[in-house]
Amino acid sequence: MRSFLLAHTTALLLLAGSFLPAYAQVPAATPPPAADTDTLRKYENPNGVSQPVAKPWYKGKLVKATIVPALMIGYGISTINNNGFYSSYDARRDIQKQFPNFRTRVDDILIVAPYFELAAVSLAGVESRNDRINTLLLIGKAEALMLSSVFLTKRLTNVARPDASDRLSFPSGHTAQAFLAASIVHAELRDKSQWYGVGAYGIATSVAALRMLNNKHWQSDVVAGAGFGILSAHLAYLSHRNRWGRKPRLLEGTSFSPLYYQGATGLTFTWRPTK
Repeated sequence: MRSFLLAHTTALLLLAGSFLPAYAQVPAATPPPAADTDTLRKYENPNGVSQPVAKPWYKGKLVKATIVPALMIGYGISTINNNGFYSSYDARRDIQKQFPNFRTRVDDILIVAPYFELAAVSLAGVESRNDRINTLLLIGKAEALMLSSVFLTKRLTNVARPDASDRLSFPSGHTAQAFLAASIVHAELRDKSQWYGVGAYGIATSVAALRMLNNKHWQSDVVAGAGFGILSAHLAYLSHRNRWGRKPRLLEGTSFSPLYYQGATGLTFTWRPTK
């Protein structure tokens, strides 16, 4: 009887052991992974930051700043006199047919109207892209670029005006001035609202149309003049790196303090190199 119980107990234990879950069994120890012996690139780009990719030349700031005005100037040149598709002669003929006796002096005032818009918005408390001093510096730089390039081109091209008053027709200085001012307004206020720029460019376009209606300029003159104005503004912003009121890098880390020592007074100068 005792042997039967012992045999029966042993069989039950063996049967129960066969139904134990697999995870109850202790797996055999696995060897640790081998260490990477190549440490030459261990600290290369540790955070996984992608390396900067150089932009192609046609996506550079200079190309973006010059492509539109260059196309306008090129189109103006291509339609001088009786050249190109729908030439300046064709445009003047159609304008004179519809408005034979049109005369106004409004265009002489509208050329600076975008600047009055910028001043009014500033007085109303709307912050522009740059402070007032830097905005004035940008305007001065752009005006110098526009005036020098326009009047030099007028002398070199020697194109007669439609009314034959002189030979300083190409490009239109009035149109260049109006589009320069409109570009300044657009650049300074586009972060607040695009409508400021839309209004300024609308005024500039009106100046271009009035110059042709007044028989003072050809179609080629006003299109190229708009290009000269926009290009001058873009180049002024592109070259305006050092803001007025900011310390030059050479003077960063410098300080001055008064000195009094044994009855003598003076001034001490301290300079700490910066990175």
